[in-house]
Amino acid sequence: MENSYHKEIFDRIPQERRHRIIDVAVHEFAHKGFDNANINEIAAAAGISVGSLYKYFNTKEDLFLTCVHFGVETLEAVLDEVLASPGDLFAKAERIVRIIQEHSRKHRNLIILYNEMTSESNAELTWKLAAKMEALSAGVYTSLIRQAQEDKKVKQDILPGLFAFFLDNLFMMLQFSYSCSYYRERFKIYAGEDILEHDELVVEQFMKFFRAALEEAAS
Repeated sequence: MENSYHKEIFDRIPQERRHRIIDVAVHEFAHKGFDNANINEIAAAAGISVGSLYKYFNTKEDLFLTCVHFGVETLEAVLDEVLASPGDLFAKAERIVRIIQEHSRKHRNLIILYNEMTSESNAELTWKLAAKMEALSAGVYTSLIRQAQEDKKVKQDILPGLFAFFLDNLFMMLQFSYSCSYYRERFKIYAGEDILEHDELVVEQFMKFFRAALEEAAS
């Protein structure tokens, strides 16, 4: 894990221990926020002493930023996987929706942490890391939409950058709707109590909405 927020010794401990510390810390920060997260509880849950934790991180802030960096790396890997997959803009968008459904359940605490990152109270602390991820998403989605325009597969009068922003907002809200309690309940109000059990329906309806927004109407 290449970043400047932890000490070199952290990279030398067994991978299983590193992952355990990160998993525990992500859970603590995700559910309590940065200010209320407790270093003592993180150390205890990770099965190490507080002293050992400070051998790896100078401050609570450094531990938090390491967790954020891990989250950014994980989300980047997901996006890279989509880019490497075959298909046009619509095929890739469908692939992203399916990955969101899987990823949001498997890495629920990371998505909750990402939601926590977006709060104004943490903006200054996390923006430099979050901006890297946002810039990557913006570039990828804008490029895909622009290419689809060149291929005459979508409307020519749309602005790729703005539509990329709209698309990313849809993806972000969908992640929160599978992971965060408030947004899950909101999802159920709009789509029904059992909507979380109908992934294929969500994919189908998302793609209808997305195609209707971008594709030229049939003459």
